[in-house]
Amino acid sequence: MTAEGVTDRLPRLLTLVPWLLARPGVPVADAAAEFGITESQLRRDLELLWMCGLPGYGPGDLVDLSFEGDTVTVVYDAGLSRPLRMSGPEAATLAVALRALADAPGVADTDAVQRALAKIEQASGQATDGPVEDAVAVGLGRAPGNAAAEAAVRDGVARHRALRLTYYSASRDAVGRRDVDPMRLLLVDGSTYLEAWCRRAEGVRMFRLDRVDDAEVLDEPSSPPSTATPREVPADAAGLLTPDGRQQLAALRLAPAARWVAEYYPMEDVVADDDGGARVQMRYGDRAWMVRLLLGLGEHVEVLWPAELAAARADRAAEALGAYGS
Repeated sequence: MTAEGVTDRLPRLLTLVPWLLARPGVPVADAAAEFGITESQLRRDLELLWMCGLPGYGPGDLVDLSFEGDTVTVVYDAGLSRPLRMSGPEAATLAVALRALADAPGVADTDAVQRALAKIEQASGQATDGPVEDAVAVGLGRAPGNAAAEAAVRDGVARHRALRLTYYSASRDAVGRRDVDPMRLLLVDGSTYLEAWCRRAEGVRMFRLDRVDDAEVLDEPSSPPSTATPREVPADAAGLLTPDGRQQLAALRLAPAARWVAEYYPMEDVVADDDGGARVQMRYGDRAWMVRLLLGLGEHVEVLWPAELAAARADRAAEALGAYGS
């Protein structure tokens, strides 16, 4: 950062990408005037945005801009235009943190904090005046824009109809479509799951409702085979996510700075370390995606096994360094 300061520059950077997305080919002079900065400062901001993006931080992961001439256009926004997805615990935690921030002395723009809090409450359909535990228990934090999909899932379960889901899989970091025969809905650890027979995988699977992008009730009955038996409900949500045979298992040592990975992705096993890190066993469906995640975590993660994954990570890092002539 320059002498301008993080508190001045960061809000501008967060606003700059969506503003430019709405105005492709805008003159650099007009953009600088809009944000009250010089053209040289705007170009420095754009050069910084070039280095921002998604974990992996390779081609196709970073913000891509075109501003060699007198105009600027966002070529790729690295997902900044996607709706924010939050689980129940994430929404509850954010809401409580915003309430604490609004009451903290010295906050310059409490109105902005209150507006953000109101948007979270409106999107979730729940107020968050109670304790965090109460907010999580009622399933606070349904992902914005997924209300219609959740209603369709509940309708399919109630009427015993098959469903066609467009679903985001965290272990593969991919969105896919699959037809399922619903069995029941479960509320575990603040998140709602659909237990259903997946026709593509030919097995019982759990689908977290806040990861269902779209759901269509099919004009056919839900007819899971006789071998599709409901699972025993564990004490936590992670136990519901039994992997299929196509997924691979890796043992990782997470430093404290990467501890969030164990909370964001499904884990087979998590053992906390005294320094705030953890040793985990993580399932993944695609090695290339897993390698990108590991590269994004840098020195904050160590691959304990398998050796093949550690080697793939090292090879990809060497390729990246080679591209820069190192």
